[in-house]
Amino acid sequence: MARLCVLSYHTSPLAQAGTGDGGGMNVYVRELSSALARLGHEVCVYTRRDDPTSPDTQLVEPGFRVFHVNAGPARPLGRDELAQHVAEFTNEVAESFRREGIPDAIHANYWLSGLAGHRLKHELGVPLIMTFHTLERVKADHFESESEERALQEAAIFACADAVLASCEVEAEQFVRFYDADPARVHVVPLGVEHAFFAPGHRPQARRALGLDKDTALLLFVGRLQALKGVDLALETLITLRGRGRDATLAIIGGPSGADGPETLARLHDRVNETGVIANVKFVAPQAHQLLSTWMRAADVTLVPSRSESFGLVALESSACGTPVIASEVGGLMTLVEPGVNGYLVAERSAEVWADAVEGVLDPEVSTTMSNDAVLLARRYTWRAAATSLAALTQHLSLSGLVRC
Repeated sequence: MARLCVLSYHTSPLAQAGTGDGGGMNVYVRELSSALARLGHEVCVYTRRDDPTSPDTQLVEPGFRVFHVNAGPARPLGRDELAQHVAEFTNEVAESFRREGIPDAIHANYWLSGLAGHRLKHELGVPLIMTFHTLERVKADHFESESEERALQEAAIFACADAVLASCEVEAEQFVRFYDADPARVHVVPLGVEHAFFAPGHRPQARRALGLDKDTALLLFVGRLQALKGVDLALETLITLRGRGRDATLAIIGGPSGADGPETLARLHDRVNETGVIANVKFVAPQAHQLLSTWMRAADVTLVPSRSESFGLVALESSACGTPVIASEVGGLMTLVEPGVNGYLVAERSAEVWADAVEGVLDPEVSTTMSNDAVLLARRYTWRAAATSLAALTQHLSLSGLVRC
């Protein structure tokens, strides 16, 4: 059995997804670590302490522990501030290794953790497995550039990592195209879905549980409120449908994230007031998994209008609940959404086009067929399968020589 060190520097797997820096990566680290532990492996997740009351070590379940590491002030930090404390975090993790024992491999998540993993690999002679989640050059290709320095750091990590995990073939191709990654070191390991929570159910009962109107068409957006996630397009789609005379409501689940988060939220409220759809838009705080799945079962369609998306976990979780998905034709969403099967992919960022796609899904016969097919499609994805693949890769790397930087 393997002993795996997981680096999640900028956000804890125990944090609530949907606000701040918490998103699909939090779910990924938590669920994958849990699945590895249940296979008998030992997983130690290291994250920066952002709350002075957090314990030094927290046992999540047998075989899965979270270490809160002191690196900078014990409070939430912006991305620029976080970069200043990576070296301190790396030193503390190295010291923990000396106490706890050297792991069989390091699995770093996001480029800031990759900086720490890159250094630890060289200092300790441990294989480095990298999951980026988002990449600067990929985001810049679809949205806007933030930092060329970050892109250069990511390229250096690509050049040194013993293995880089992609969630799908589309993402694997992006690694090669934008970062000249060695295809032999790129491994496709799809994410999973927690089927105990995300499963089909009775829509009227789900709506009763949430106190929602049983007759309105319910559109759902789940994610951090920032420009990259395209929540503004979800709102414009609702406004367009209302303008066509469609009785529709939009639930927006998530909180502001990043530097543009508060501005994004303010714009949404201004637009809601301006167009008179106050009674038809529900702003909902980020939800725990067991509650989020109820919202997905209650919805007629889930909108994923991201400008860039490495995988698109919300689309998979929605499908597992039997709720069709309308998604942007980008990244991993092109793998998770099969047009005409569990939803539609939309290349344009036009509310009229998105509203057309939603109306197609709302047709009763189409909706029933898509709901059934969505559930069948989602069954392909499990965290156990992802953990099994990662464990096999860890064993392979422990028997191989390290990639030279």
